[in-house]
Amino acid sequence: MKKFEYADEQISDKQILIAVPSFVIGIGVLSLPKYIASVTTASDGWVALLIGGIIAMVITWSVAKLSARFPNQSFFTYSSAIVTRPIAMMLTFLFSCLSMGITALQIRQIADISKHYLLKETPVEVISFTFLLLIIYAVAGSRTALFRLNTMFLPFVLFVAVIVIVFNIKWMHPSFLLPAFETDLTSYFDAVKSSVLSYAGFGILWFYITLVKKPEKTPQLAVIGMCIPILLYFALYLTCILVFGTSVTANLQYPTVELAKIVEIPGGILERFESLFFVIWIMAIFNTTSMALDIAVLALQSIFKNTAKVILIFIITPIIYIAGMLPQELVQVSQFSSFIGYSSVLYTAFVVILLSIIAKIRKVK
Repeated sequence: MKKFEYADEQISDKQILIAVPSFVIGIGVLSLPKYIASVTTASDGWVALLIGGIIAMVITWSVAKLSARFPNQSFFTYSSAIVTRPIAMMLTFLFSCLSMGITALQIRQIADISKHYLLKETPVEVISFTFLLLIIYAVAGSRTALFRLNTMFLPFVLFVAVIVIVFNIKWMHPSFLLPAFETDLTSYFDAVKSSVLSYAGFGILWFYITLVKKPEKTPQLAVIGMCIPILLYFALYLTCILVFGTSVTANLQYPTVELAKIVEIPGGILERFESLFFVIWIMAIFNTTSMALDIAVLALQSIFKNTAKVILIFIITPIIYIAGMLPQELVQVSQFSSFIGYSSVLYTAFVVILLSIIAKIRKVK
């Protein structure tokens, strides 16, 4: 069968607006309310989510603004002009390693949660391998097709999230919001760290803005895109607190999935709504994982220009699979998640500061 070729690999700036929330909204939101509630009092976690969201928007705008200054140039190309080629090669390679780590984490987490709720008798290794094969198939094709899938899947993900919130209104207890502002500063700081990690999707902008035809408005649209997960996480967190209270939320492994389990569709049309919720949420996790693997390949392609995309995919995917299977317990998976999250945020912030300062000193335009 002949492979279909798209006209070009360029995208519009509006597709960046879709790509940012498509990457950010993933498996993290299923457990985020647990981490926020475990260190804050009553509904105080919304403050941390708001502060974390503002930090994420600032980093998103900074990365997009810097990348948009070099239209149609790859990250490796313009960073080579700023900090010399060897350093640019190292920076690009580290971004590829981080993206491989994100991919490994996603395939492991999707396997853990699938085993917990759906496939109790299936080994984690089999679920992860099957999901990874699906991701390889998606990434091996056209990069533009991934953006089209983002555009197609995101409305379903947002719609099912809205259903979860709306159909839990009758179970909400406003008294669970009080007392207010009782959390100490240290706990607020811990909660802000968790919230910033959950928004860590700005790294894709280093590589995808290269594909935008006219990136003049991309920074503003990327920030608007980041606002979507911020508002969604804000609403889902408050729904968890209003329905379960702080103590129960802090002790549930996946509070957002538990919200879906108590949804009752009028007329008994759908008795087990959480099954539908989980199926649609896999679309969100698919978007995140496929873009993470695609960024890993794209970064390596910019260094090894003569190596075919498919060859790079088959070189790195065994490494990704092994890395995803290394954690033995949920605690180790959580530690792996924290390591990848902190590395992603801190490395992105470091690179944007480094390149901005050196570009200004050397007057690189």
